[in-house]
Amino acid sequence: MPTEPFIRPYHAQDRLALYDVCIRTGEEGGDARALYPDHDLLPSIFAGPYAELEPGLAFVVDDGGRAVGYVLGTADTARFVERFRKEWLPSVAERYPDPSGPPLTPSDWMAYLLHRPERMLLPELTAYPAHLHIDLLPSHQRGGFGRALMRRFTDTLAEKGVPAVHLGMVTANTSARAFYDRVGFHEIPVADPGPLTYLGRSTGSR
Repeated sequence: MPTEPFIRPYHAQDRLALYDVCIRTGEEGGDARALYPDHDLLPSIFAGPYAELEPGLAFVVDDGGRAVGYVLGTADTARFVERFRKEWLPSVAERYPDPSGPPLTPSDWMAYLLHRPERMLLPELTAYPAHLHIDLLPSHQRGGFGRALMRRFTDTLAEKGVPAVHLGMVTANTSARAFYDRVGFHEIPVADPGPLTYLGRSTGSR
């Protein structure tokens, strides 16, 4: 009989599904495949390095053996940035070279971000050492899975002694902001946030 979707730890065999969810939710929560000819570019920045470098903080929504959503991140952003540059970037830099001139296309901008992991280090976020990314396919949104993923992630951070977590979201994504407000995040003032809004909260269940 079919089983109900459930939360479980990420497995290496989930990689393709993880990448698929990332690109299909990469444009303010909507499908970004038309924006990026190489559908692995976005996941190579926002999903793959976390699954590779911190698999113990990666959890998925399993719907019959396939991941349809995930939460992943790092307990220590500064350490993650260091590992991203030394361990992850060399594995993808040839496929996605740093733009030689000003970024012009969406892919140029993503490649630009890929080569600058230090952008994640903002002084205003020091009190929130962990950070996360969470995405669900539209078919599984508004079913309680986002809240369950967030609880699993923040509880795991709390068990590790990490006091607080942050995330950056596109300011225009009002539906995402409403979700984060519901699960206890508050805005963190950042001097020059660009198109993003930064949010944070303490770890542990709410």
